Amino acid sequence: MVKISTSILSAKDRIECIKKLNTTTTDYIHIDVMDGSFVPNYQLPIDEVNKLSTYAGKPFDIHLMVDNPEEYINSLKCDNISNITIHVEIEKDIRSILNLIKSKGYKVGLSIKPKTNPTKLIKYLDIIDMVLVMSVEPGFGGQSFIPSTERRIDYIRTLKKDLIIEVDGGINNTTIKKIKNKIDIAVSGSYITNSDDYQKAINDLKN
Repeated sequence: MVKISTSILSAKDRIECIKKLNTTTTDYIHIDVMDGSFVPNYQLPIDEVNKLSTYAGKPFDIHLMVDNPEEYINSLKCDNISNITIHVEIEKDIRSILNLIKSKGYKVGLSIKPKTNPTKLIKYLDIIDMVLVMSVEPGFGGQSFIPSTERRIDYIRTLKKDLIIEVDGGINNTTIKKIKNKIDIAVSGSYITNSDDYQKAINDLKN
């Protein structure tokens, strides 16, 4: 069964959202961190992430959409981090950052935008645990799922047998049917957090 990582990006009250998610069967809480440079949005400074973690009863699935991930990674003071994911498109020494994540005991993730050639992932397969496939252009919640994502997932699945594949963007009870048998984790935000019944929305995604 596909695991669900619930994004709190679109939640009006993130603390209350996390408290509600604690009572559900969501597997992770997805934390989107944006610097306003790598993507045209600024959300969830690390101080807020650290504060939110004190309310969370679920592991954090952290997605860094930032140009300089090291400063964010070194500033995290959360006890409940499952993984940290950075982007393959940043102009940095990606391998050293992946090693930094690994050294802190977290699962190592690498994310890829919809228009980036997935062959760019190949040189990091020896160190990464997971790939986060963006099924929308990163930066804002509530976008529509890009259909070509399915073909990209099929290719990435051939790269490494035990690679965890996570997909983020436009995931709802309709779009997930196209990919749920191909992936390990689905990130869903507004479909869950804008609903009146979080657990029912999660059940609709899982079943």
